[in-house]
Amino acid sequence: MGRPVVGEARGVDSAAMWTLLLLGSRLASAEEVEVTLWHAYRGQEREALEGLLRRYDDEHNGIRVVPLAIPYEGFTTKLEAAAPRGNGPDVFVAAHERIGSWSKLGLVEPWSAPPSGLHPVTVEALTFEGQLYGLPLAYKCLALFYNKALVPSPPSTTEALLQLRVAGGYPLAYQATEPYFHAPWMFAFGGGVFREGDVALDQPGNAAAMAFARGLLTAGVIPDEATGTLVTQLFNTGKAATVINGPWFIGEIAGEIDYGVAPIPQVSGAGAASRPFLTVEGVMVSGFSTHKAEAEALARFLAGPEAALTRATQGGQSVATLAVYDNPAVAADPILSAFRAQLDATVPLPNAPEMAATWEPMARALRRVMRGASAPEDAVRQAQHDFAVVSRPPPEPADPTVAAVLVGLLGLGGAVWLGRGVWSARRELLAERAAYLWVAPAALSMALLVVVPFLVGASVSLFEQHDGQWTFVGLSNFWSILSSADWPVFGPQSFYFALAVTILWTLANVVLHVSIGVALALLLREPWLQLRGLYRVLLILPWAIPNYITALLWKGMFHRQFGAINALLGLVGLEPVSWFGQFSTAFAANLVTNTWLGFPFMMVVTLGALQAIPRELEQAAELDGATGWQRFWRVTLPLLKPALLPAVILGSVWTFNMFNIIYLVSAGEPDGSTEILISEAYKWAFTRGHRYGYAAAYAVLIFGVLVIYSRMGNRLAGRKVL
Repeated sequence: MGRPVVGEARGVDSAAMWTLLLLGSRLASAEEVEVTLWHAYRGQEREALEGLLRRYDDEHNGIRVVPLAIPYEGFTTKLEAAAPRGNGPDVFVAAHERIGSWSKLGLVEPWSAPPSGLHPVTVEALTFEGQLYGLPLAYKCLALFYNKALVPSPPSTTEALLQLRVAGGYPLAYQATEPYFHAPWMFAFGGGVFREGDVALDQPGNAAAMAFARGLLTAGVIPDEATGTLVTQLFNTGKAATVINGPWFIGEIAGEIDYGVAPIPQVSGAGAASRPFLTVEGVMVSGFSTHKAEAEALARFLAGPEAALTRATQGGQSVATLAVYDNPAVAADPILSAFRAQLDATVPLPNAPEMAATWEPMARALRRVMRGASAPEDAVRQAQHDFAVVSRPPPEPADPTVAAVLVGLLGLGGAVWLGRGVWSARRELLAERAAYLWVAPAALSMALLVVVPFLVGASVSLFEQHDGQWTFVGLSNFWSILSSADWPVFGPQSFYFALAVTILWTLANVVLHVSIGVALALLLREPWLQLRGLYRVLLILPWAIPNYITALLWKGMFHRQFGAINALLGLVGLEPVSWFGQFSTAFAANLVTNTWLGFPFMMVVTLGALQAIPRELEQAAELDGATGWQRFWRVTLPLLKPALLPAVILGSVWTFNMFNIIYLVSAGEPDGSTEILISEAYKWAFTRGHRYGYAAAYAVLIFGVLVIYSRMGNRLAGRKVL
């Protein structure tokens, strides 16, 4: 990209020269305009987009586009945090689902009218309350993938789908307990999420769709407890004739599979098309951009027909520009053509802010029906009730005066207390100033990384966030939690139920961790045991492997149809267990997984402590006639306590907040009964309408419980309490 150059002037007076220099400086400054673009593309989509941006740079000397690829998982969080502070992009490419929230935050700039030639449903997706907030680039939706070796031609109706036969497999595989994948049946039966602008999860069509999905399961058409990994495995091994999935599934299909893509079959019983949710990737101008005109021009370029053709042919995208599909290269692509055909039978994923709070109630209702624990009509009514609770209006604002006075008094009292402590210890501080200087960096780090974040989090618990606005509500969040205002006291979503489950979870884990760890340590110290070094390495491996990997492995082993645990039960003549269908078995699955992860720590601690215990003490007790149990209970265990008790306290705190296992193994199933306090706090923050204040109140209560427990444990261990 070249810089404009002012030519050499001859015979020109000084005034004209200054005019030329000023013009040159203005041109030079214009060249420095940077337009930052954020996106989450990878692979060939990213290459196609960045190639277009380079072309745009070459054609527009006054603009320099700076693309930045943001990981998809953190895109929304980074955007909402950075843009209002002036650190975000001028223009960004993102899915349309959060348009409603972003418009209320002023994060997206409205558009007057879209360019012509775009599919109307893609424009509808980017429209909120009658206002367009972006230009559609591409779309993603579900479609039917079929194995041509098993299904020469795709079925057009579910009746034809039911007639497929796969030896040792299934006619269809999809994630049946996920609302996003269930949507085609929901809309085919006339159901939906919204009705006349309000959330209505209890529609008759929703119940009929759940009954239909349950029928597919009981008839053996689809596998039970299907995850994304299982669906891929079944399709790649020829055990699933067809799969309902999106374009991202293409990268997971094995190279040797000859497959095709077609629209999802029409539901024969409903006589209507199966319409999946539609996700539209739009290019949007940030409401906080300082170069809105340049950003809008770039957005129009990316949404134009020429750029759309490049994104389709080079990036493999299903683009929103209809004229592109008349191009011979695009028309000859069977994948793009199939998704273009499915586009006409889609429903834009609602972009209203309330949509985020519907996923959990819908998923819970669907899972209850699929495992036969609830009738469809009862499940959808409960889903509507759950949504009403998590989306209730925020508490009434409170007067912050009293809180400000209390905080001021506490701050003043703390300053006085600290000052008196420093003054009384001034001689010691001066005498040992070198030692205190050495620990000062650590103390400062702890203050910045632990104390300050905790105080900020505790402060958040006194506020409520709604549509980007923070309101002081005082102790309302704590009162709502402790009074169980929205849930039955003994219901799964109650704070007290979650607390009881958390205590049971912690106690059971610590007992198993200590028992197994101490037993193995006692065995590994015996001189008669061969290959002790090898055993030690092998037994430490569960602790060394990242716990999220271990959790996913154990979750797979607990699968009802394909898990190793049920396979072992079958070998001894026992019936397979639906491990996540009831509280006892789901809790046991979590417990087994975390025990596998936790016993190595106690084993290592015990092995280290045993090295300091002279064997002569046990030998003397043996000569005195003590049994093995008596020697352990009267000699070994008392000497182990100084090392074990701190480890038990530490292990208890870890287990109390062991979020990963609950989230990845049971996911709180069934019906949230295996949730612990920390996973409940997570859901209030991120899946129940972003109730950050409510989640922070949960965190403060968790901290209080652990402080009480730690002080009791320290006293039990004979240590000085801080």
